[in-house]
Amino acid sequence: MRNTTRRARLGLGALGVVGALALTACGGSDDASGDASTGSGGGDGDLTPVKLQLQWLTQAQFSGYYAALDQGYYEDAGLDVEIIPSGGDIVPQDALANGEVDYAIAWVPKVLGSIEQGADITNVAQIFERSATLQVSFADAGIDSVADLEGKKIGSWGYGNEWELFAGLNKAGVTDFEIVQQAFDMNAFLAGDIDAAQAMTYNEYAQLLETENPETGELYQPDDFSVIDWNDEGTAMLQDAIWADAGRLADDPEYAETTVAFIKASIQGWIYARDNAQEAADIVTAAGSTLGTSHQLWMTNEVNKLIWPSTSGGIGLIDEDAWNATVEMAKETSNETGATIITADPPETAHTNEYAQQALDELTAEGVDVEGADFEPLTVDLQPGGN
Repeated sequence: MRNTTRRARLGLGALGVVGALALTACGGSDDASGDASTGSGGGDGDLTPVKLQLQWLTQAQFSGYYAALDQGYYEDAGLDVEIIPSGGDIVPQDALANGEVDYAIAWVPKVLGSIEQGADITNVAQIFERSATLQVSFADAGIDSVADLEGKKIGSWGYGNEWELFAGLNKAGVTDFEIVQQAFDMNAFLAGDIDAAQAMTYNEYAQLLETENPETGELYQPDDFSVIDWNDEGTAMLQDAIWADAGRLADDPEYAETTVAFIKASIQGWIYARDNAQEAADIVTAAGSTLGTSHQLWMTNEVNKLIWPSTSGGIGLIDEDAWNATVEMAKETSNETGATIITADPPETAHTNEYAQQALDELTAEGVDVEGADFEPLTVDLQPGGN
């Protein structure tokens, strides 16, 4: 494995932040505190320097990008990539729109709002095909459907992570509820302060399953919980995508060429994570994540389920039906204040398959499996505390 010289190195001060926030959520808040940076260095010969802004801390949610760096795919593509974690203090799409980075990872609904406010950026590769957002309750709480959330205390992180929940509530006609500001953990839920908590399949849900049930002395099991999955409810919205600067794509041929190269190498990283889940989890740990060993592998495995198999013609291609559904929900879904994400359709420049298709065509010509039709997830045994 090509790793000893290409692994990302953690920037000054990052270890403390990662340790303090290790078990936080995927999307995070847009104004929480945190500071971390990870990169391959500050420029290397003839390589084109590229800054990638993540939307959260170093964790296996982003394992494909760390694998692409570790395995030398970016370098082979002529790129010197610096991966910049967030922690909540950085809004990825703002950093991209302001010219601070070259590419950013962010959820589509959040970025649609930023585009309506003037951000000139484009979704150039839709990496996650499926949503990972859940609403979780104890099995004996009687919350077996969205309609059962009527009159309940519902946990939500907010900061743009809540829109699938509100789309589900709107669709089910649920109007009597209390939104509880949820921290990026499951502590309030376990304490009984929240009836149904927000959780990502790859993070907070795992936190529950690696926690001891005080009634049994054993770890909680899936049967102990009821889960509302927004994919099943028809209100899932597109999540992690690669965003690029629309103006630069139009005006700078070199940036457009770099975008194809970056997407191609990133896809190679995700394919590596698909086929080498344990190794990919280890790469993320080496890059600075302090999540436990079993938790990190669980996260890698669950993220793989969001990507593979690809049903859109290849990883990174934007399914127009899924895009249009996300846009319609962004226009029509109202939160507890009556606000919506956007008020009108986004411009045509908000998304494109041009660059991802070029990358996929090159990989397909090289005999690379970009659809993963035969993908089979692992069975991961979570350990106490995710260790």
